[in-house]
Amino acid sequence: MPVSEDKLPQAASPIPEALNVPKRRWAVNIVWLIPLVAALVGGWVAIHYLMQRGPTVTIEFANADGLEAGKTKLRYKEVDIGTVSAIAIAKDRSHVIVTAKMAKQAEDLLVADTKFWVVRPRVTLNSISGLGTLLSGAYIGLDAGKSEEEKWDFKGLETPPPIPSDLPGRRFKLHADDIGSLYVGAPVYYRRVEVGSITAYKLDENGKGITLEVFVNAPHDRLVTTNARFWHASGIDVSIESSGVKLNTESLTSIIVGGISFQAPEETAAGDPALADTMFPLYDNKASALKLISREVHSYVLYFDESLRGLAPGAQVDFRGIPLGEVKSVSIEYDREDKVVRFPVEIDIYPERMRARYRPGAPEMSAMERNPQQLLDRMVARGFRAQLKSANLLTGQLYVALDFFPKAPKAKIDWNKQPVELPTAPGALEDIQQTLGNIAGKLEKVPFDTIGNDLSRALKTLDTTLKSANSTLKQVDSSVVPELRGTLESARKALGNAERTLASDAPVQSDLRDTLTEVSRAARTLQDLADYLSRHPESLIRGKKGD
Repeated sequence: MPVSEDKLPQAASPIPEALNVPKRRWAVNIVWLIPLVAALVGGWVAIHYLMQRGPTVTIEFANADGLEAGKTKLRYKEVDIGTVSAIAIAKDRSHVIVTAKMAKQAEDLLVADTKFWVVRPRVTLNSISGLGTLLSGAYIGLDAGKSEEEKWDFKGLETPPPIPSDLPGRRFKLHADDIGSLYVGAPVYYRRVEVGSITAYKLDENGKGITLEVFVNAPHDRLVTTNARFWHASGIDVSIESSGVKLNTESLTSIIVGGISFQAPEETAAGDPALADTMFPLYDNKASALKLISREVHSYVLYFDESLRGLAPGAQVDFRGIPLGEVKSVSIEYDREDKVVRFPVEIDIYPERMRARYRPGAPEMSAMERNPQQLLDRMVARGFRAQLKSANLLTGQLYVALDFFPKAPKAKIDWNKQPVELPTAPGALEDIQQTLGNIAGKLEKVPFDTIGNDLSRALKTLDTTLKSANSTLKQVDSSVVPELRGTLESARKALGNAERTLASDAPVQSDLRDTLTEVSRAARTLQDLADYLSRHPESLIRGKKGD
């Protein structure tokens, strides 16, 4: 039975008395500080990782050639911005899906128009790229877009984009009938200097043409003006014209891989810089591109009676060597009234070209522009005609030459017809053919058979005469020649005697010399006598003094 405390003696109690101590607030054992600090550090690391962690993107490629999960990097301007984390095959097995973890700094690069492609060694017609990947392995390149719309699912490109999105310059569009030898990446030239390249092309919806996109680098993009002309600069442009053979090419690269060139015509004023995405036509060659296009055109029709082989649309129309227009069309028509087939040749005359040939100080408008009817009537009355001439004897090309022919038949222009018909004159080749035809006709009238028979008879008579002369010569040789030989022998003997007589040691020659000596002495005596008498004529009466 328990005993109460008040009944026990106080001195003999072995248990000390407990004191009431107040309890401490927030008492923590030091042991718990270690896991608490570890939790704080772990949380801070987790938060920092989450804050520094970039987004995850997926990219579709045709195949995973050269890609490896956990190793293949994503690079922008040669800076690592992500790593491929997984590669999977799409459900329809048409492509692969590459998952990549991006760095935080790459978050702003993931927009709607950003492009991805696999960088591998590539060899194109005009460049070699990606050789560094032979050692480091393939990686995924990135070209940041300019859109403000965020995006995390992309479709990769099979080839790198031809132009980086941040390259300064402008894009323009060209339209052509066909692409020729052009391709994406082909160069664009200005006066043989490379200033851009082709970035894309596609067929028109109706399938009747090609639309190309070209990019011209700054500051050369300002050279693309509103009046610029683009043309194919691929390969070698060889043309045979009236002035000879012309060969034109932009550069050695364009001969091999092709290209496009542009320039504004020299005759036109400098235009304003064209806006981006402006559409230009793409011409086949430089000549057709830079051909002056006049705003004012006068159309006429010509009828020739000779062959039009070699005359084609675009052929030149000139006046004494100065180009004034070109041939518009060459066709055929049937004249129901005269029941003949005619060949109309339509030409375009540009009056502005006549103005361009005026000297300084001349009126602004040419006579053709002020009053073409009055001018042409006056010129036709003086023999103004159109004539076909050969532009090149090798190719047989023809052109239309305008000139004056004073002996041409009278003609008059009917201004009620549309288009107006201009009178023509036969070409030089036609005149030569007609002359040769007349000569051939006259030769046909010559009686060659009768002349041949007469010539045959004359030859027979001549043969008889020659035979008679031969017999006569034989008679002369048998009768006259022996006598002639005897006469010549006698003459030879007479000459021999004369030679012996006239020899220096012959007696006749000695006597003759003595005689000549005596005669010389007598002559000197007579000379002395004549001199004395001339001095003393009185001696004939008185005699010589001293005798």
